[in-house]
Amino acid sequence: MQNHFELFHLPQRFAVDLKALDGAYHSVQGQVHPDKFAHASDAEKRVAMQWATRANEAYQTLKSPFKRAAYMCELNGVDLQVESNTAMPVEFLMQQMEWREALDDARAHKSSEELDELDSAIRAARKTTVAEIGTLLDANDFTQAAGLVRQLMFLEKFAEEVSYALDALPD
Repeated sequence: MQNHFELFHLPQRFAVDLKALDGAYHSVQGQVHPDKFAHASDAEKRVAMQWATRANEAYQTLKSPFKRAAYMCELNGVDLQVESNTAMPVEFLMQQMEWREALDDARAHKSSEELDELDSAIRAARKTTVAEIGTLLDANDFTQAAGLVRQLMFLEKFAEEVSYALDALPD
């Protein structure tokens, strides 16, 4: 079975041309759209639906830097061990603790300014981490990249928490 990159005829690199991805996705979806199979047999409809589902999953994976990085590690035989390997560099853990305190303070103060500041810091950390992951993946260093992908997972979750805190503020 072809991988997500092959499905969309894209080079297997971390840096993905999002316009090419969108175009390839729409092309595949156009070929397997249920309307094209309205008069087909049940088996053909089922196969078309499976392809449409697979194309959706592949598109969502390649579109997200986090999911794409995790997929590339797994594709190259490196298990992210997200459940079993929670070891992180001390600096990263210290930063997490500082951000967690800042989030608690911002919530207590009901301060959108503090939350916006925190959101900006996390965006910058995510951008840097994604760039580092891309460099490692494109250099075929999947083991090193996996460690950063685990860190990115924490950043993604924390960014969601900050977003929820912003949404919970009174207008």
